[in-house]
Amino acid sequence: MASWYGAPYHNRRGSNGEVYNMHAMTAAHLTLPLGSIVRITNLKTGHSALVRITDRGPFVAGRIVDLSLAAAKALDVYLPGTAKVRLEVLQAPVPLDTGGRWAVQIGSFTGEKAAAKLAEHMQKRYQTAKVLKFVSPVGDWWVRVRVLDDDRQRATALVHETETPEGSVFLVRLD
Repeated sequence: MASWYGAPYHNRRGSNGEVYNMHAMTAAHLTLPLGSIVRITNLKTGHSALVRITDRGPFVAGRIVDLSLAAAKALDVYLPGTAKVRLEVLQAPVPLDTGGRWAVQIGSFTGEKAAAKLAEHMQKRYQTAKVLKFVSPVGDWWVRVRVLDDDRQRATALVHETETPEGSVFLVRLD
């Protein structure tokens, strides 16, 4: 399932360090290496487009890619808001299955106090992890847990054993 993101994030820095331009053919994905080139096809309309992965997301369960406004329009996702898609990796700057820097992202919290409480709990529970809390571009709060040595298996295990009523838990690649 694909969705799209636009105005609240436009002209803000994305995960790859570039300023997000909602009029460019880009997308956000949780685990593909930043800079990957992918073909996304809308399964209902058959329309496809090439996009570059520049950001992380979507942070909504069941979705695999968040398209820029331009990509959403090209793929007929703009008006319905979501669509079933096929994603094909055409080019990646680094291997997909090995390496990488991994973390667990938990969000979204409506207040800093709830995010701080979870961050404190996670730091006590996983003493070798680095736990951060930060405000998202749209004003809610997120918690990110960086596991020891950025290990994907550790991060994946943490995703499966973490539950919180305040937000969803996602495995994210940081590079």
